Amino acid sequence: MSTDRYVTLDEEGYFAFDGKRVSDETLGRTMIENYKIDADGRLTTTLNDNDAYVEYFDAPLLGRHVTMAGKQHGELDLSYGAKATFAFSALSLDEWDRIHGVTETLGGRKTAIPFVFTRHGQTEFFELLESFDDDSITIAGQRIELPPWLTSSEVSEQPGFWTDHFKASDTPWDLGEAHPALAVVLPQLKIPKSRVLVLGSGAGHDAAYLAKLGHLVTAVDFSEEAVKRSQDKYGNLENLNFVRGDAFNLPEKWTGEFDMILEHTCFCAVSPEKRNQLIKVWRRVLQPGGHLLGIFFVHEKRSGPPVGGSEWELRQRLKANFNFLYWTRWHLSPERRKGQELVVYARKKEL
Repeated sequence: MSTDRYVTLDEEGYFAFDGKRVSDETLGRTMIENYKIDADGRLTTTLNDNDAYVEYFDAPLLGRHVTMAGKQHGELDLSYGAKATFAFSALSLDEWDRIHGVTETLGGRKTAIPFVFTRHGQTEFFELLESFDDDSITIAGQRIELPPWLTSSEVSEQPGFWTDHFKASDTPWDLGEAHPALAVVLPQLKIPKSRVLVLGSGAGHDAAYLAKLGHLVTAVDFSEEAVKRSQDKYGNLENLNFVRGDAFNLPEKWTGEFDMILEHTCFCAVSPEKRNQLIKVWRRVLQPGGHLLGIFFVHEKRSGPPVGGSEWELRQRLKANFNFLYWTRWHLSPERRKGQELVVYARKKEL
């Protein structure tokens, strides 16, 4: 499917057209019941016989009320009066102790659509339980483990994993050029000549683009092969320095040395449990009042790399350290990324 139509689903689980919430319950329920997930993991719905990407802030579905539907299943009441069923065995837990799951049926149709409980829905669900602990629940006599909502392979934390991908030319994250959002967003932001750090710089396209604009750029990658290829292609740029290094072990002398961090495909590549640690790295190396410019994946991809996430998750992780100046879903993405990208420009808070 190819579509350039977009529909927003706000954090309370309601659709909005041009910033105005959809109040028509029949229309909203029909759009929910028409949910599909395509081969690239993108959520779509049908609107006036046309497909549209659904840009959800939190999860595609919010479970507002929950009841038992047998010993191993529950039933959800969703926005606009839509209903779904789910298996208790498909539940998971995020870092904020919110329970996520996947539907078995939606509007009577078999389909696997991710959901998260609202606060009220989760309270109701816990009232159904016989017991619970930090990583499991017991319901209808069955103890069920709750795995993490987002996970990543340990092997991806080794530089050889990424080097092997580069040597095999298996780099689907590489666009072959700088991300096109930079050509649009940077002129809007009117960023002066800056000292920029790019972590997980890969083939170096984004770093080189910034250097060609006159910024002083330091590009760091875990993989020796990535750094070699970057230097071979862009080593002629005097204001661009490629460094092989670990994002979590940057030199102490870099503390407060940069005006801006450019984030693109590093956040999604590190283990989710290290995302907060990465944000602390950003904060450490930024000067007072420094900025983060991030191009983030926002989609329901629970394992990886790349590992997905949501706008809700990003806001939770970033809000303690950054003030948001620009926050927008990106609609001019490369084809395979459409409906899955968020651009954020934020200023470091002084704590």
